[in-house]
Amino acid sequence: MRPANLPTAVADILAGMAISGVMFTATGLDPELIPRAYMLVISTVLLYAGGVVLNDVFDLETDRIERPERPIPSGLIPRNSAATFGAILLIGGILAAYTASPISGLVALVLALAILLYDAFSKKYTFLGPLNMGVCRGLNLLLGISVAGVFNELWYCIIPILYIFAITLISRGEVHGNNKGHIIWAALLYAIVLLCVIYAVTLNAQNISLGLIFSLLLALLIYRPLWKAYKENSAAKIKKAVMAGVISLIVLDASLAISFAPLWYAIIILLLWPLAILLSKIFAVT
Repeated sequence: MRPANLPTAVADILAGMAISGVMFTATGLDPELIPRAYMLVISTVLLYAGGVVLNDVFDLETDRIERPERPIPSGLIPRNSAATFGAILLIGGILAAYTASPISGLVALVLALAILLYDAFSKKYTFLGPLNMGVCRGLNLLLGISVAGVFNELWYCIIPILYIFAITLISRGEVHGNNKGHIIWAALLYAIVLLCVIYAVTLNAQNISLGLIFSLLLALLIYRPLWKAYKENSAAKIKKAVMAGVISLIVLDASLAISFAPLWYAIIILLLWPLAILLSKIFAVT
């Protein structure tokens, strides 16, 4: 289930709720929306976990060659059991979102279909796979935005699409290395993402300086390992760049949230970052 990645999915939801513009009253969080927020957090965890479980189900033949240590090709978990478990997780994610609101349930259903499309088909293609994966993240942010059953500031969903497109491009060399061309494209996409985040901060943040500090932290976290992967274009360095990109999603979400929410809320999102790093020491990220 890639436990280290699950905090990144939760961060998407928290950022989306901030972007929605309806989560905060003059005294703090809107108490009427808190139960919905809990259900959306549960939903995203189940959807993400189900997606990566089913990804391994569909990847069995490839993993027997490239990653034989994984649970299914190693024989630790039967493929049929994993498929059943993944399906239960996806269905549970849809139902949890529906209890928040019918609109959220619809977004979760579309997200689940996008996940299945990636797992079963689109990941085989150089352009369609990264785009599909990015759309999944964009829909996850939208799931958070839907907390009150309405959609505001939808253009922000483009940001995680571009960001994940970049990470997925980088990951193309994770097994064999030799992907400098993809790394260059990823660096350009990262730059566009950072410009979008800075635009959001300067347009909406109450404290622009704090927002820019968050953006600077994000830039350091994603570009440092990417540069190392470019200089030493090995599978090991590329894997580290991918891991850094995935876990730094939390910092991206915190950077977006601080444009619409108080500092304490962005810090809560940021606290998911050390949790993800800790879990990455125990469980695989990719």
